[in-house]
Amino acid sequence: MTDLVQPDRLAKARAMRDAGQDPFPARGVAATPIDGVVARAGTSEQPGPAVGERVTVAGRLAMPRDFGKLIFAPLADRTGKLQIGLRRDSLGEWWPQRKWLDAGDLVGVTGEVGFTQKGELTVWASEVKLLAKALASPPEKWHGLVDVEARYRRRYVDLWATEGVLQTFVKRSKIVSAVRRFLEAQGYLEVETPTLHPIFGGATARPFVTHHNALDADFYLRIAPELYLKRLIVGGMERVFEIARNFRNEGISTRHNPEFSMLELYEAQADYRRMMEIAEQMLESIAREVNGTTKVLFRGVEYDLKAPFARVSYTQLFREQNGCEFDDEPAVRKRAKELGLDESLGYWKLMNDVFEATCEKLLTGPVFCVDYPVPICPLAKKKPEDPRLAERFELFLGGMELGNAFTELNDPLDQEQRFVEQVASKDPEAPGEVDVDYVQALEYGMPPTGGLGIGIDRLVMVLTGQDSIRDVLLFPALRPQRSSDIAPAPQA
Repeated sequence: MTDLVQPDRLAKARAMRDAGQDPFPARGVAATPIDGVVARAGTSEQPGPAVGERVTVAGRLAMPRDFGKLIFAPLADRTGKLQIGLRRDSLGEWWPQRKWLDAGDLVGVTGEVGFTQKGELTVWASEVKLLAKALASPPEKWHGLVDVEARYRRRYVDLWATEGVLQTFVKRSKIVSAVRRFLEAQGYLEVETPTLHPIFGGATARPFVTHHNALDADFYLRIAPELYLKRLIVGGMERVFEIARNFRNEGISTRHNPEFSMLELYEAQADYRRMMEIAEQMLESIAREVNGTTKVLFRGVEYDLKAPFARVSYTQLFREQNGCEFDDEPAVRKRAKELGLDESLGYWKLMNDVFEATCEKLLTGPVFCVDYPVPICPLAKKKPEDPRLAERFELFLGGMELGNAFTELNDPLDQEQRFVEQVASKDPEAPGEVDVDYVQALEYGMPPTGGLGIGIDRLVMVLTGQDSIRDVLLFPALRPQRSSDIAPAPQA
């Protein structure tokens, strides 16, 4: 038993069993969503058609107010909240059982819809059924940083105890559905690719490693679905997308969680310019659908997601903020030293760290930062007019990266060479071997292709106005609790 269980609640559950009633019955009730009741009830001045009707509602009970022969209590389900009224005269035989009810209990109530003398919408109960006894008391309040870890660890409480949390996750679901609808309307096909990869790739990140017993081989939880999705382009599927669960063995912050959701899409006969169009049109469309406006308030600043978005050059921004060219190694290393960056890193990673430290905060956006140096883009096509640069962009808002896109590299010889250079770099975030099967896929021919990845969690942060990625993840990564902290509970 955990220390959350209240002795008085446990005693009530036992008393119910002694009286032949199950405090955790197997059958629920056929309930009407509360928002539907509220919508049809009107007001006390202008009653709607629901007034006088007999309905059944079910949800979690808030703190009852006992007036002797009359009890009022708010009842909430996932759609809304309304008041229930319990009158002794209407609940004769059940009335003594009212003492078994507590705030936090799950109940079903059948009764007539009406209003109190003060005009508050109320379901006047004629039947009450306890659906589950809450042995732990609901929190009086969750507030600020004092309880922030408890909120994330006990999301099952946070969803109904903290105002607005449930609505955030309802909106998240709507955002993901809107993404699917937008892409399907564009002719994209949703697919599923492996989560276990024999070689990790498609991004630069540390992987999680696991062992497959039957094959006696190590596998990696995917860091990106990119290479499998592009295999499908080779196969002729032409327009594909996946909303993939990715895993990167990295730090945790307000922007990073080791397990996260990513949208990746690929389109044959397209390039990164087409991906810019898709990205800005999709974000504008989703914002209108889920928020009713293209304007969002994120970290105290209002942004407008109406297309088109601005464009800015990576190399020009680098030059303006650091006083040197991106490929001037002595000058860049000097700048890195001034910034206190780790100078032991390979040059191109160090160069990009300088960019991130000096430039990303300026990308308030929404803005596309375009044309990145080729050495940090191993899967992107070189620009025909400047082979030092790759046709790549990243989408930023509020200094935070939301998306990444390429004109995809489809030359198998060039791709193999870049893979070889990655492996030779000994970068711990680079693959440890060349993905020969992917190179072989390119040898069969991949058409000119554009690809785009957008972080679903970060997109939800922007569209719901949440400052931290943890506030848009139902169960963010936390340090595990010790099993000794929780002991078996006695039977109620």
